[in-house]
Amino acid sequence: MIHRRHFMILAAASVALLPLTARADSTDKAAAFVKSTGDQLVAIVNGPGSAASKRSAMTEVLDSDVDVDGIGRFCLGRFWRQATPEQQKQYLALFHEVLVTNITSKLGDYKGVTFSIGRSRSQDQEAVVSTTVVRPNNPPTAVDWIIASPETKPKIIDVVAEGTSLRLTQRQDYASYLVHNNNNVGALIAAMKNQISRNG
Repeated sequence: MIHRRHFMILAAASVALLPLTARADSTDKAAAFVKSTGDQLVAIVNGPGSAASKRSAMTEVLDSDVDVDGIGRFCLGRFWRQATPEQQKQYLALFHEVLVTNITSKLGDYKGVTFSIGRSRSQDQEAVVSTTVVRPNNPPTAVDWIIASPETKPKIIDVVAEGTSLRLTQRQDYASYLVHNNNNVGALIAAMKNQISRNG
């Protein structure tokens, strides 16, 4: 018969292991999700097709696997609450367009790109999947993918390249622009429209 004290230790250890198992399962799912998304993106970049067809395919992946609206709201920060409902609607539509335009305008620079999955870890309620991105004639780049709801409905909510968060950087850029334009969300919307027209 197991001594009661030993039994309690074993029971406590078993309970303690349960969250670890759940977290491991969560990070495994996040890694599989990132690999699937990354494989799709690499196939689009390296595959045949016109710029328009690649843009369309890239948009499908982004709409499916990236929380674009959530990132957009994060990037606007405190100014989101200051915007009118119509401005919020316009801003999110433009943010989506800016994101797609910025990515697809650089597809040619990434021809021949490859990536590999590294370790994954839990971070609060999210998962972080580390990857290494390699493109011809450039040093490897360490890229972390931040995944929300990895267990149920995984979505990319941030990309951290060489330690720099893309959504934090964008949030700082928007905040700086707004501060210098009387906190006018309408001015930011106009600037985003201008950016799309220049790069489109």
